[in-house]
Amino acid sequence: MDYKDTLNLPKTDFPMRGNLPKREPEILAQWEEDKLYEQILEQNKDNTPFILHDGPPYANGNIHLGHAINKVLKDIIIRMRSMEGRPSPYVPGWDCHGLPIEHQVDKELGKKKRDMSTAEFRSYCREYAQKYVDIQRDEFKRLGIMGQWEDPYLTMTFGYEAQIVRELGRFMDAGSVYLGLKPVYWCSRCRTALAEAEVEYADKTSSSIYVKFPFADDLGKVAPQLAGKKVSVVIWTTTPWTIPANLAVALGPDFEYGAYELASGEVLILASRLAPVVLEEAGEEGYKELCKIDPKALENLEARHPMYERASRILLGDHVTLEAGTGCVHTAPGHGQEDYEIGLKYGIEAYAPVDAAGRFTEEVDEPLAGLKVLDANPQVIELLEASGHLLAQGKLTHSYPHCWRCKRPVIFRSTPQWFISMDKTGLRKKALEEIDKVEWIPGWGRERIKGMIAQRPDWCISRQRRWGVPIIAAHCAKCNEVYASKEMADNAADYFETEGADAWYERPIEDFLPKGTSCAKCSATEFEKETDILDVWFDSGISHAAVAENRPNLTSPADLYLEGSDQHRGWFHSSLLTSVGTRGVAPYRSVLTHGFVVDGKGKKMSKSFGNVIAPEKVIKRRGAELLRLWVASEDYRDDIRVSEEILKQLEDAYRRIRNTSRFMLGNLSDFEPSEHTVEYSELWEIDRFALDLLNRLVDECRRAYDAYEFHGIFHKLHNFCAVDLSAFYLDILKDRLYTFPAGSQGRRSAQTVLLQIIDKLTRLMAPVLCFTAEDIWKFIPATEGSVHLARLPEVDSALQDDELAERWQKL
Repeated sequence: MDYKDTLNLPKTDFPMRGNLPKREPEILAQWEEDKLYEQILEQNKDNTPFILHDGPPYANGNIHLGHAINKVLKDIIIRMRSMEGRPSPYVPGWDCHGLPIEHQVDKELGKKKRDMSTAEFRSYCREYAQKYVDIQRDEFKRLGIMGQWEDPYLTMTFGYEAQIVRELGRFMDAGSVYLGLKPVYWCSRCRTALAEAEVEYADKTSSSIYVKFPFADDLGKVAPQLAGKKVSVVIWTTTPWTIPANLAVALGPDFEYGAYELASGEVLILASRLAPVVLEEAGEEGYKELCKIDPKALENLEARHPMYERASRILLGDHVTLEAGTGCVHTAPGHGQEDYEIGLKYGIEAYAPVDAAGRFTEEVDEPLAGLKVLDANPQVIELLEASGHLLAQGKLTHSYPHCWRCKRPVIFRSTPQWFISMDKTGLRKKALEEIDKVEWIPGWGRERIKGMIAQRPDWCISRQRRWGVPIIAAHCAKCNEVYASKEMADNAADYFETEGADAWYERPIEDFLPKGTSCAKCSATEFEKETDILDVWFDSGISHAAVAENRPNLTSPADLYLEGSDQHRGWFHSSLLTSVGTRGVAPYRSVLTHGFVVDGKGKKMSKSFGNVIAPEKVIKRRGAELLRLWVASEDYRDDIRVSEEILKQLEDAYRRIRNTSRFMLGNLSDFEPSEHTVEYSELWEIDRFALDLLNRLVDECRRAYDAYEFHGIFHKLHNFCAVDLSAFYLDILKDRLYTFPAGSQGRRSAQTVLLQIIDKLTRLMAPVLCFTAEDIWKFIPATEGSVHLARLPEVDSALQDDELAERWQKL
């Protein structure tokens, strides 16, 4: 006889090969046809909702692996909460305004832009943004991301734009918004102000100089030893180009200073602790200390500017440190935040002789006028040397702010800008209090954002661009006095609801001004529109108001915000300020952050490095499931590594999970649960031990899901398939499954347990391996519908037996 015919060999149509690139689109099409997302929401509608509010990516290019990490993590959570029975609507969003899109449109239009009206240019920007919304939507759906894709939120829709100016009106009504001349980060290339979140830091090599500011008067009254001496105070700076804007020198009120006489007879005043280092760098030998100097005795005295016939006042400031330099701080109130603040205290103007293109204005005279300031350091140093005021110079490599868009170094430049005050209405204090009420995952996020909020200056909300939502304000045509109010913002919002923000550019100013408006300063009644637009971080920051509060299936505060760790200074930050500033509460109950994508060696991914891996390439070759598995397998709290080798290892892990599942399905081909299930007490002992292992796995995975520790789930599932099942239980089981009579109690005992294992295992993996779990589910006896309509498995404590487990673990 042919003994092969006597064996109960596995039989299943579940394929050994996943063929994911072909199979996944078929599953996606079926989900769409069945309206699976809507079914899940309807099934769970009577339970407590879970709201994950989506942070909007920019609609300006194809998605990259960073997008994939973000959306897959969100999808795992949405699917997990849905399988817990909680309605978990996911409304995806896109950030559609601002510089990234305007830059791309500028490139496409080239010279054509010069002949376009603002409305025409904005229309082109809108079309560009919509194009990439559609492209990214398809790419996100291909990843298996489940959500309200046919009705996402876009910051450029008319209703959203209307809500933006309503929220601005709320801030105006609270007295938080003001127009002020303050130094802000300024990108000369992009010709616009930048917010803190739009600044990146990178190393830059700068010229460092020590400059003498000679006192105009005899200092014999300050110290007798200085009578009749030529005395200078010495500053140090790494931005020589700001010297023309110098108006003061700041000293630390509590530091010790000294007067040092050089071999030439000239006397220099420096902080005592730093003097030896400075004088050594200057090559000065044979100097001596004449006396100690009380900085308070120098307050408000005048030194002379080293380049121009004007005074530089001596001020006292707590911001002065002895970490570097001379202890005497070069102060240009138009080019630095701390300089501005001390200038305000002493009544010194924020002078900044630099234009929007980053060039010196005519105020600085030849030969500097017209030069780009960041290129002018050599000329400034040459002028200082020629005047005899340069003590020493060198080079210093240090961290310097750069524009996030064009990657060029930025400058601090004082210009009229719109701000939201951090302290006038207590916004900073309230925001810090709310931070402590939020759960931050990982925990270090709390201190990071607290430090940022505690130290940040007032929020500069104006941008000198065209593609965005305008700041609703007017200027008196006669005296330039500013008019802004909640009523005016609400009037604009009413127009924006039906016409969009373009209404601001196409309608006369009279349509927005409240009836009877006149200038508070000169009583004139003619006004001109504000031309600046709002910071796009304000746009996305108010999504809690425009989306979470306005959609019937969402709520605010949301249960969770989830984005990359850079968003502590970006979306988490602006969302917090806009919500606390108008509602007094944080917009989220918990905040989860993930790291960035790096290659297998831990190096940042960049096209210039040649180490970028496009999601599309991975999907075409391996399927989206492998990307989902990659996201789940890594500890997202750190930077996330990816390489061909890592993806190959994950392919092997995926194959192990798939083939283990296939083996179990193949051995259930003749099992009818309603007829063949064996009672627990009648199960073989090794089968009861397998159920104990299964329920411990369920317990561990459910805890990991709740803690958002998805890498733990991946490793537990893979280990269970590779070790507990393949290498142990299933290996031993083969004899019984293949050689026992088909209907024997021993074989049915094994099948009873296999059914429980494959059922619970499939439901556990479903939030991560959404495609594979769906395929497996259709082959499990007595299942119906989609696995995503099922519930995550619960721990059955009756199936756990510590004594049995201890005995079998030893064995």
